[in-house]
Amino acid sequence: MSSKHLVATFAVIALVVTSGCLGVLTGDEALSFESEPAATDASVASNAGYSTNGTEELKINRSFTVAGQERQVVASNHLTTYEKKVNLGLFGEAKLGVFSVISTPAVEVAGQTLNPIGDYSNDQLVGLVRSRYQGLNNVEQVSSRNVQMLGETANVTKYSATARVEGEQIDVYVHVTKIRHEDDFIIAIGVYPQQLDGEEENILELMRSVEHPSEA
Repeated sequence: MSSKHLVATFAVIALVVTSGCLGVLTGDEALSFESEPAATDASVASNAGYSTNGTEELKINRSFTVAGQERQVVASNHLTTYEKKVNLGLFGEAKLGVFSVISTPAVEVAGQTLNPIGDYSNDQLVGLVRSRYQGLNNVEQVSSRNVQMLGETANVTKYSATARVEGEQIDVYVHVTKIRHEDDFIIAIGVYPQQLDGEEENILELMRSVEHPSEA
């Protein structure tokens, strides 16, 4: 699955708040919220065969009308994506797995959390991926289990699905989890071909090894 599509999926919804929720806001200056970057332990990723190009920051600007005044809200999210590839010689490289960690600010105003991600279940999160990524279809829940991530109990849901990769339809597994850690929500997603034996434990270990904050 493309990391860019994952960015689009979660960044777009990271600050979908209503003017009603923002009714407590007044003033002329933009309100800014920024997440701390999150990543998985580099040695764990390397041992599992995953590499990353670093952490990407994505800012979202939204304008809201509050009490007749227009107010600007800026949210900065962070995405760290890891890819597992194998060299096929004359056929080039093939992507065998993708693991992404997204941190998005809780956006608290007057003690109220405005980021809707906080209320989303794993089914809703994978549904958002499905609705915004046309190549992912036939998503069905397979199982659910708990792992420890950042000192919290994270519920990880496993889904079966089909994905279109370079024009080919393949069967994949998708693992999704989310927790609140300090002032951010942390979302971790792993996608890999179903025929890739042993990859589930790699994905779970990557989740267990998530660090927040991490150096972007």
